[in-house]
Amino acid sequence: MKTIEDIQERGLIKECVFKTARSGGAGGQNVNKVEMKVELWFNITESQKLTGEERDLLLNKLANKLDKENTLHLQEQTDRTQLKNKELVKEKFYKVILSALKVFKPRKPTKISKAARAKRLNNKKVKSEVKQLRKKIG
Repeated sequence: MKTIEDIQERGLIKECVFKTARSGGAGGQNVNKVEMKVELWFNITESQKLTGEERDLLLNKLANKLDKENTLHLQEQTDRTQLKNKELVKEKFYKVILSALKVFKPRKPTKISKAARAKRLNNKKVKSEVKQLRKKIG
């Protein structure tokens, strides 16, 4: 999975549970009457759409965002409409899953060439000589 579209095609969102609640903050009377906050719950261990390797990767990388039942909990309450907040929480879900499934190549340490090493040492000697010549005699 390399893009958000790949995750959307897998249908992971169908395994998510959405809940709504009253949102806090500004909004006046609307906040007290309408459930605008949207919460998304996704249980990684019970997911049928993930392979075993993907499941292990998600459990390791998202360990600090999961509860005891290995459930990912995301919420959104920035917009004044429930529908927009649901779309925003879906986008957030896709980004979290995509970033957790990204596998980085191990870094190969490079070796400094002899010429580069010699050039660096020569520059150090020249710099040292210049500083020695600046000193007061006596």
